[in-house]
Amino acid sequence: MPNTYQIGAKPFDARPLDPALYLVATPIGNLADITLRGLETLAAADIVACEDTRVTRVLLSRYGIASRPVAYHEHNAERAGPVLLAALADGRSVALVSDAGTPLISDPGFRLVEQAVAAGIRVIPIPGASAPLAALVASGLPSDSFFFAGFLPQKDKARGDRLARLRDVPATLLFFESPRRLKKTLRACCVQLGPDRPAAVCREMTKRFEEVRRGTLAELAEHFAGRDDVKGEVVLVVGPPAGAVAATAEEAEHLLRALACDLPPAKAATEAAKRTGLSRKALYQRLLAMKAGEG
Repeated sequence: MPNTYQIGAKPFDARPLDPALYLVATPIGNLADITLRGLETLAAADIVACEDTRVTRVLLSRYGIASRPVAYHEHNAERAGPVLLAALADGRSVALVSDAGTPLISDPGFRLVEQAVAAGIRVIPIPGASAPLAALVASGLPSDSFFFAGFLPQKDKARGDRLARLRDVPATLLFFESPRRLKKTLRACCVQLGPDRPAAVCREMTKRFEEVRRGTLAELAEHFAGRDDVKGEVVLVVGPPAGAVAATAEEAEHLLRALACDLPPAKAATEAAKRTGLSRKALYQRLLAMKAGEG
C-alpha cells in the first residue's frame, strides 16, 4: 500500500510531505532505532534516494514501506544529482538516506544538499541515530566539547601529519576507522597524541556484538595488536590533552585585551587562537568589534 508504514502488525498512514529535500537518519545497526518521524517521511516521500538500494530495501521492508529506492552515491552523483534536483524543482519530495546513521556524516550527500541550497530548495533534517554521538556518550570521555575528524588518511605519513595537527585541540576527538587499519591507527595515535591519552574503541554500536573497550591509547594499542577478529564499523574516541579546557567567551576577551596591548590585532588573534583553540577569524573579528566599541 502506498504512503503507509507498519509497526508490528499495525499499519499507519503517512501524512503528505511538503516539497523539500529530507535528510533522514537511519539505524546504525539495530533496525528498531528508526524514529517514527523517519518512518513517516520515508513512506510519504515521492523519491527515496540512498547509497545502496539493497541496504535501504532491508529497512523499508522491515516497516512495510512500499517505496522503491533509487541510488545516489559518490560514483553516480554527477548523473543522479541533477535528476533529484529536477524532481525537487518540480515540487516533489525527496528523502535522502545513507547506508547507516545521519546523512552527510562522511558520506556523499553533502554535494546534493549544497546544490539544493544554492537552488533555493528547502532542506529539512529528520534527526536520529549517529555513530559518532553513540560512541561519544558510551566512551565515558568528556562530551562538553568534541571534534569529529572523520576518517584519517590511509598512508602512514599523511595519517601522522593529520594527527599532529589535531594533537592540541582542546576537545575529545572522534574518528571513523576500518577494522583492518585499527592497529596502525592506534600505534600512530600513541606516537602523535601521546600513549597516556584516555581513549575508547567503540565497535559495532547498537549491534549484537557491540563492544566498547576503554583505556589509554597504549593499553588499547597493546590489546588490539593481539586481535585478528576485529570486524564491523569502528569509532575511535580520544580524550582531550591533559589540562585542556576550552576557553569561555569571557576568558577569550580578557586574553585578547591583554595581547592587544603589545601586538597588532592580527597577531593578537593568532596568538589567542593558539592558546585557546578557538577560531582565529572569530577572535580577530571580536577584537575589531571590541576596539570599535571603545573608540
